[in-house]
Amino acid sequence: MGKTLKNIKFSVLDLAPIPEGSNATQAFQHSLDLAQHVEKWGFHRYWVAEHHSMPGIASSATAVLIGFLAAGTTTLKIGSGGIMLPNHAPLLIAEQFGTLNAMYPGRVDLGLGRAPGSDQLTAKALRRDMQSGDDFPQLLEELRSYFSEAEKPVRAIPGEGQDIPIYLLGSSGFSARLAGQLGLPFAFASHFSPENTLPALKLYRETFQPSDVLEKPYVMVGMNVTAAEDDAKAQWLATSQQQAFLSLIRRTPSQLKPPVESMNSIWNSYEKMIVEQQLQTAAIGSQDTVRQKLQSFLEVTDADEFILNTHVFDHNERLRSYEIVSQLNQ
Repeated sequence: MGKTLKNIKFSVLDLAPIPEGSNATQAFQHSLDLAQHVEKWGFHRYWVAEHHSMPGIASSATAVLIGFLAAGTTTLKIGSGGIMLPNHAPLLIAEQFGTLNAMYPGRVDLGLGRAPGSDQLTAKALRRDMQSGDDFPQLLEELRSYFSEAEKPVRAIPGEGQDIPIYLLGSSGFSARLAGQLGLPFAFASHFSPENTLPALKLYRETFQPSDVLEKPYVMVGMNVTAAEDDAKAQWLATSQQQAFLSLIRRTPSQLKPPVESMNSIWNSYEKMIVEQQLQTAAIGSQDTVRQKLQSFLEVTDADEFILNTHVFDHNERLRSYEIVSQLNQ
């Protein structure tokens, strides 16, 4: 018998959205409120993502936000989904997450990606000398060395000797292969790179080598989910995320826009095709509709965990969406 939604973990991916007319202070309060609610509803972990120079996303100082969320919750695992390692000196990340784990022992995850999480000009402003991400394996090795207790000339204090779970994130086969070779858990960005999902998961499982961390592969997949009382309302709410993707395609990122009755006057046919292609795995609808979509995706991916992103304009509607989804996992 295959897995069902009750056999896997449900988690949250939060971009700390800033809706039109709002600000970062409100975004952080909404993220904390969401974290407190999903902790009560039985979600497993809560990750925030590093993005830069985006008016609608407030999670750029990812480690700082993780500390804020961890302080306001008690049992929920809090982490990064992810830290874009090429943006940072590995020692700095070891110290930051060593500090977080010392404050909140056993509750901190370190999810790592190799993309800049921004455009090239912003990447340069972050003092990235290398643009391709090809040295990600070396950066990862350096980072992991700081958590070890082996003798070394430079030490991460706090950080050294701490057992902080590391997850590799990816939207292609590069990190899938690396995660498999190192025996690390792998999280795939199906929520914006759906066409690469199955090839990457296949590569991860085929290249997996048991390690001190894992005996067998562990797969997380990201999904966009908008749940509401009925399909029509959910489709309406989801137009905010469609507009957010459209703004990225046009290279005019903006604050999160309110939902609209129809997207037809906003995008052209080519833009519609691109946005719908990127959002093809999204689960949008009533609880029954979302259940069917999630179960179908579970059967295709054989995932161990879903990490769900609900990117809607109204905070109370975002809470309600996660509450509806939580009932599928109980």
